[in-house]
Amino acid sequence: MLASTLLGLDPPELRTAALVAGAELLGVSAGTARVAISRMVAAGELEATEDGYCLAGALLVRRARQDLSRRGAPAAWDGRWVTRVAPGEARSAPERAELRAAMAALRHAALRDGVWLRPANLPDGVLPQAEAVVAGSTVRLVGTVDDPTTLARSLWDLEGWAVGAHELLDEVAPLQARLDADDADALAPGFVAAAATLRHLQADPLLPDELLASDWPGRPLREAHERFEAAFRRVLRAWHRAR
Repeated sequence: MLASTLLGLDPPELRTAALVAGAELLGVSAGTARVAISRMVAAGELEATEDGYCLAGALLVRRARQDLSRRGAPAAWDGRWVTRVAPGEARSAPERAELRAAMAALRHAALRDGVWLRPANLPDGVLPQAEAVVAGSTVRLVGTVDDPTTLARSLWDLEGWAVGAHELLDEVAPLQARLDADDADALAPGFVAAAATLRHLQADPLLPDELLASDWPGRPLREAHERFEAAFRRVLRAWHRAR
């Protein structure tokens, strides 16, 4: 919960009192929140600021992936795909796990063991740490494929993702109305809904429009989340002032 709170902020930092108060809003005692903060600092996930804490370490990497999810894919695509092939030499289990995680972060799907691919529509440099892992462990090939739409549907559960997105849109709509009406009681369920939306956006493969259905709900879900987050922050600030 503390991580999700900070992941939703720009910059990802907050005063200690506000961080603890936010935990209390969600039913977590102040003492428990402070213990969790201490453990996150010890784990390198938080760093102390002048009057609070900011994200650090692995959580900053997670934030970069989240930012990519919220922006979505660029509109332009030249039809090429990028394939990453891992050479056959043996790797340790942690190295294999690190490579799989990096591939997932970069939205590559596994064609088979050691071979990942996706449309070449994402810019370089968006996730430097993941890109460094992949570059050091795989060979990069770029080219076209036969029937790219069918291939995309075989690699990603596009229908399942779309169903989940529509469910979230339906869940967020009444909460949006409550926040627009300054209902502070919507903050707790709103936090849960916002976190669920961000998790779902991180599962979006960020494919080019040419490979998606015309009613693909990726852009509507992103736009709804931006409106929701703005209302949530406004009501949360008012709640803090009233304490």
